[in-house]
Amino acid sequence: MLPDHRTRRESSVSKLAVITPSYAQDVELFADLHRSVLEFTSDDTIHHVFVPPGDREAFARFEGPRCHVWVRSELLPRRYLRMPGTDLYVNYRRPWPPLRGWVMQQTVKIASAGLIDADAMLVVDSDAVLVRPTGVESFSRDGRLCLYRLENGVTAEMKRHVIWHQVARDLLGLPPSPPPPLPDYVTALTFWDPEVVRAMQRRITQVTGRDWLDVFNSRLHVSEFILYGVFVDEVLKADLPVNTTICHLSYNHEPWDEATATAFADRLPPDAVGMMISAKSHTPMEVRQAAIRRCAQVVESS
Repeated sequence: MLPDHRTRRESSVSKLAVITPSYAQDVELFADLHRSVLEFTSDDTIHHVFVPPGDREAFARFEGPRCHVWVRSELLPRRYLRMPGTDLYVNYRRPWPPLRGWVMQQTVKIASAGLIDADAMLVVDSDAVLVRPTGVESFSRDGRLCLYRLENGVTAEMKRHVIWHQVARDLLGLPPSPPPPLPDYVTALTFWDPEVVRAMQRRITQVTGRDWLDVFNSRLHVSEFILYGVFVDEVLKADLPVNTTICHLSYNHEPWDEATATAFADRLPPDAVGMMISAKSHTPMEVRQAAIRRCAQVVESS
């Protein structure tokens, strides 16, 4: 069982850490995100960014009292060897399949819970920004950290999500999932409880008899967010309060013009602390920044 943090969170200010995996191609997106972290979080909040070895120099300018730049391989045991000229790692004890960059980005979110001193982790992608003051209380109700869970968000047509549910239940030693629709836990900005993450790690190790990290990394299809959500709902049965409006999201894959982006910003929900326009849309930076400015106007007028 996990300790009840209700008293601690109600009686004192909880310490927050911000977690972002990134890489050089997204460095300017990260710059906007980091500026928003500096503006909208408390002075003791540290932004931890995890990057491939070859990209550390691109992020060196952010290093300081409120930003720690990590090379992702710092979180891996020595049995993981980087393949020269690639962002692939091989566990020499079980070299197949190799650890790919996409899974590595998920791994660092889970592994960071064991390295970072915080009561809560704000896990946020490079293509999101904060638009309002943000702390643990932003995602808490009655002293309990909320869960991002979109009921019936995974339909039968979302085949990768369905597989992610199956894999999560396998890693956690649970029976197969029921047929869709299933809850969706995937988002660009959410809060995790580090103690829950560490309990999830232990559960995977107990179920599989192997280090959780090796088991997670060996999967070709896996989602850290669905793993966390299924663990909270199906293993802990924690019955946490739910919040799906913490971030104003667009997963559109077509580039937006300024009118479209600012119209999106105009629809910022009153309780959202973040906004995300997917990097996969290839929306120009000046358009994204126009949307950020419009969000500031929306917040100011609210």
